[in-house]
Amino acid sequence: MSNQKFIGCDSDYKHADIVLFGAPYDGTVSFREGASGAPEAIRASSDDAIETFSPYQDKDLDDLYVYDFGDLTFAHGSPEKMVETVEQCTREIIADDKLPVMIGGEHLVTLGAVSALYEKYPDLHIITLDAHADLRDEYLGQRLSHATVMRRVYDVVGSGRLFQFGIRSGERTEFEWAKKYGSLHKFDFSDIATAIYQTSGSPVYLSIDLDVLDPATLPGTGTPEAGGVSFDELLDAIIKLSDCNIVGADITELSPPCDTSGVSTIVACKVLRELLVAIG
Repeated sequence: MSNQKFIGCDSDYKHADIVLFGAPYDGTVSFREGASGAPEAIRASSDDAIETFSPYQDKDLDDLYVYDFGDLTFAHGSPEKMVETVEQCTREIIADDKLPVMIGGEHLVTLGAVSALYEKYPDLHIITLDAHADLRDEYLGQRLSHATVMRRVYDVVGSGRLFQFGIRSGERTEFEWAKKYGSLHKFDFSDIATAIYQTSGSPVYLSIDLDVLDPATLPGTGTPEAGGVSFDELLDAIIKLSDCNIVGADITELSPPCDTSGVSTIVACKVLRELLVAIG
């Protein structure tokens, strides 16, 4: 567990409203490794790269009560154990009536958090911002993979509960499946108001896969996809989605070694700050 804390997240656990924790796992990545180093890199860069104050939202992390728990430890090479560990940590946080925010790691980490939250909120809805559909039933013979995570999330929450935005990559079968069972919106966030309306009053888990951003903005990710949204578009979506009843959130798929300039990590720091002040 790291002793480094994300900037402004120095509340004690007892008084915290939000608990931040890292899930440094990339055991099922299909292209470029490195996402396991994201939580440590984001924390280490935050003090030098950003301030606690958001001029976009006129809010300050110093005015919130956020406790940075540090990083979970996972059994090497076991996606099942990783999901169980994230699930147990999330379960403990929400049992204390605190809001969990997770720093991945690859996108499969989301499944553990969703599974725990679904126990408490059986009407849980998922909104994910991502370049990839992640709706395969299996990938390379694995049912637990960052390429299957939203299919597994659907298995947990059921039909009508999964909203996907920014999707610009996937197999034909994934898009065909989504037409029947999901709510998949390609390329951008232009229809995000629909999801906000349809989830009104319901608990929502927000998952942000950073590869939804244009790789010109964030090249440091394991599976970059040409196209994508700008930082300003992502920020606008986060602020709009803060009107939902957010009960948990994550950011995933930063891979620091894939961008030695460090710019991608700095962008991720800013996304996390804006997410925290939006939902705090």
